[in-house]
Amino acid sequence: MKLIKKGIERDRSGFVILYPEELEDMWHVYNLISIGDQLKATTIRRVQNESSTGTVESQRVRLTLTITVENIDFDPQGGLLRIRGRIISENKYVKMGTYHTIELELNRNFTLLKPEWDIIALERVNEACDVTKQADVAAVVLQEGLANVCLVTQNMTIVRQRIEHPIPRKRKGSVTNYEKGLQKFFDQVMQSILRHINFEIVKVVILASPGFVKDQCFEYIFAEATKQDIRQFIENKSKFVLIHCSSGHKHALQEVLQDPSIQKQLSDTKYSQEVLTLDQFFKMLNDEPDRAYYGWDHVRKAGERGAIRTLLLSDELFRSADISTRKKYIELVESVRAIGGKVLIFSSLHVSGEQLNQLTGVAAILNFPLPEIEEEEEEENEQETVVETT
Repeated sequence: MKLIKKGIERDRSGFVILYPEELEDMWHVYNLISIGDQLKATTIRRVQNESSTGTVESQRVRLTLTITVENIDFDPQGGLLRIRGRIISENKYVKMGTYHTIELELNRNFTLLKPEWDIIALERVNEACDVTKQADVAAVVLQEGLANVCLVTQNMTIVRQRIEHPIPRKRKGSVTNYEKGLQKFFDQVMQSILRHINFEIVKVVILASPGFVKDQCFEYIFAEATKQDIRQFIENKSKFVLIHCSSGHKHALQEVLQDPSIQKQLSDTKYSQEVLTLDQFFKMLNDEPDRAYYGWDHVRKAGERGAIRTLLLSDELFRSADISTRKKYIELVESVRAIGGKVLIFSSLHVSGEQLNQLTGVAAILNFPLPEIEEEEEEENEQETVVETT
């Protein structure tokens, strides 16, 4: 994404003009736009004109409109972002106050105006416009008859294709049908990789499976590549990494990305940090539960005591339509950073973000144990019980 222009005032109100260039940029925009913001963009609207003879003609007109955002709809697979709201700019074709839906497009400027640009929104703009933080990992998690071909970006895990192919069982004395079925399945995987993975961008292609399915698939792909002279595979063979995982389902990608050999290659990516940090949190929760807390109340109390070493937050929390909810999490982020703590904002479109959302979307690893947080909660629950019985 390109930042065309930025104008932020001292009171934090202001605008940015952005130019989205690829699918992930639309995810950043989705996280930037909040209800109550103003959006200015080129859009198409059907208008009706009445001629002097009384006939009504309908035509589609491209015009620039500014709306106050009331509803945001995003399709992560297609990258479609639709913003609905009331028109607040004068225009000869439409009346002020009427509703319009703007569909933001790639390779087309738009202007976003906010009454307050908080620190999370500004960081999102900087991250989206940093060309060094682009996607460069592809992964195929598979088992016999099932494969998920994925692209792993900084903020999204996109399943480009799910492949399901029935494979006949091995029969006593004959495995011909089984081997034919397996070869057809591997061929579908190979074609999907060719179709969905750009080897000029991708640095690593992970093949992961239980057992030897990954090895068989790898051997099939490169045997066919040699036979058919498929240069994309032959020239990029060194990018393929084979890793064990428990299944061919998308969730197995989490364990794949925790593998030390993969971590070395992904050490500079945001997603790698998310995976490692979440792993550390679960380990701490198991080994030293007084140094790992989740849920707003517990994490807030830990923050008030200046105990948070690492704060884990889901980006869903900052998309809340409730301004007070968003502000309390921003204040928590600022307080943790003020004492030298680390803050990681997890993407809800990654498996790690999905796991964090199951833990309410907020968690923390502490510098020192705070058993009193649990004790305080128990005392509060006991007092509530006493009040209810009386």
